[in-house]
Amino acid sequence: MPRSIFLARAFSMFFLALAAYGQQAPAVSRPTPNERDFTLHDFHFKSGEVLPQVRMHYYTFGNPAKDANGKTTNAVLILHGTSGSGRQFLAPQFAGVLFGPGQLLDVNRYFVILPDNIGHGKSSKPSDSLRAHFPQYDYDDMVAAQHERTFGVNSNQTLAIPKLHLQLCG
Repeated sequence: MPRSIFLARAFSMFFLALAAYGQQAPAVSRPTPNERDFTLHDFHFKSGEVLPQVRMHYYTFGNPAKDANGKTTNAVLILHGTSGSGRQFLAPQFAGVLFGPGQLLDVNRYFVILPDNIGHGKSSKPSDSLRAHFPQYDYDDMVAAQHERTFGVNSNQTLAIPKLHLQLCG
């Protein structure tokens, strides 16, 4: 067999094998989060200022598991750092190694909540419209808003979770 025909067949076989291998490797599917907003009404900031509405945006993975009394028992709250948002935890280097089947925070076992704090992501922030008229806020205000959204019982919008299984802070 002439060398050129041999090389052509060898390259053809190589590329066919490569294409077949690429098709056989199943794509690892990452879970898709649910995206929601919660509105705090007449929110009182530590500064004494009040906003009629404060939007708290968050993502969730998985489903709440309930005990015999209907209380959620598998909630995991992951908070971002001072310059981030809950969306940062959707990146492959985080979600791809934590939220999949058999992984540490497998969303088939846990109800994972990734909030955007006041002033971050899609939650209310000064740049929305109020700019300099947005109330002065600090971590106390962020914690109060997260607490109301996560543990509150006065609205059907709250998650009404009595106790977290785990809380991580970024």
